[in-house]
Amino acid sequence: MTRFLYTLLMRLVGPIFLLWLWVRHRKSRREWEIFSAARFGRYADSPPLFRGESPVWVHAVSLGETRAAQPLLSALLARGLPVLLTHTTPTGKAEGARLFRQEIAQGKLQQAWLLYDFPGATKRFIQHFSPRCGILIEREVWPNLIQASAREGVSVLLVSARFSESSLRRSVWAKRALRRAYAALDLVLAQTAEDAERLRQVGAHGPHVVGNLKFDVKLSQSQIASGLQWRRAAGRPVIAIASTREGEEEMFAQAIADISATSSLKPLHLLVPRHPQRFPEAANVLERHKLPFARRSLGADVPNPNIPVLLGDTLGEMAFYYAAADVAIIGGGFAGFGGQDLIEACAVGTPVILGPDMHNFAQAAKDAVAGGAAIQVSDAQDAVRAAYDLLQDDVRRDAMRQAALTWTTAHSGATERILRALKPWLGPLTNDPQDPKEDLDCESGAQS
Repeated sequence: MTRFLYTLLMRLVGPIFLLWLWVRHRKSRREWEIFSAARFGRYADSPPLFRGESPVWVHAVSLGETRAAQPLLSALLARGLPVLLTHTTPTGKAEGARLFRQEIAQGKLQQAWLLYDFPGATKRFIQHFSPRCGILIEREVWPNLIQASAREGVSVLLVSARFSESSLRRSVWAKRALRRAYAALDLVLAQTAEDAERLRQVGAHGPHVVGNLKFDVKLSQSQIASGLQWRRAAGRPVIAIASTREGEEEMFAQAIADISATSSLKPLHLLVPRHPQRFPEAANVLERHKLPFARRSLGADVPNPNIPVLLGDTLGEMAFYYAAADVAIIGGGFAGFGGQDLIEACAVGTPVILGPDMHNFAQAAKDAVAGGAAIQVSDAQDAVRAAYDLLQDDVRRDAMRQAALTWTTAHSGATERILRALKPWLGPLTNDPQDPKEDLDCESGAQS
């Protein structure tokens, strides 16, 4: 498919796409600003914050990408570079505002919506903000946006890139448009050798392997301390069932009801849905299964021993939840969504249980299992049963805890490798106490 046909298709299905976004907006009860002028690249009432200085434009589509981008964003800001941070979803924008509240107030970082991928809109976006370069986090590649950037002389770089086997299969229908977009990228830095090979197959030139930014995310030490204190006050084992997706709360509620009925253990289950718009749905599931529960949003007090579930209906507290848990079950892998991030839990030192479908984190899941930090099971029943078994096996749980810390420490350093690779595009740095002297030192397509 050529870019012309891609654009024509975008215009034809545009109304349906906007309707779909509007439905998501109504369900989430969060502000998407679907029909705002900024979504179409019009900024008459919002002048760029950085007058006379071109910002580094970083795009983090949603919540996960925004968290992953945190160490890179912090490093850019620490080196005196102004940053334009764009998002597609309100959860990503809210997380960016939370993580960089001080920098936003100081005028060092500006947030904006990513516009829809129409030629006129993309051209207006690039001309309005005049970024010195564009950095896309993980996998957001839009053909018209890449083309508009190239025409305006703005280099676009894809970092901490991942590209799953299923994404490769799905991309066949748009192979030509995607190939040209990936080929137009000035630099591609992949998470793994497998990602690099798949990116090469869709057109990327000479992708390098630098690792995963998520290993460099600095978790809140105050949240970790608070979680550990909360766990001691609980006085009973705690299982975190984190980042659950659609349909998974039903699976885990049934598993908790079944397994707890025949077990002498009475752990507290922290159920934390991935998306905030689904908190009410998760509460309804617990009510249908007649599982008494408390809400984290109503206070930090430890539920009484007769309450088996605490609904984690708050944002920005994952470090707290993982520190409070003896074992963490990572959602997203039990209902065909490809899994969610397991690295944060391992970084806290919490043993991890994964579902059967982890294609979005395939290499990380494989390495964590091989390193003894995680175990992988076939369904939610097996996951809850495995968690109960771990709660009764102190030796194995402690070994997994140490393995998790060792694994995450060994894979850190992607941020500095990415910064070394980005030096030609960032220009002179006003504050670079750790300006690395060496160039990109990993081979194209090889594990660093």
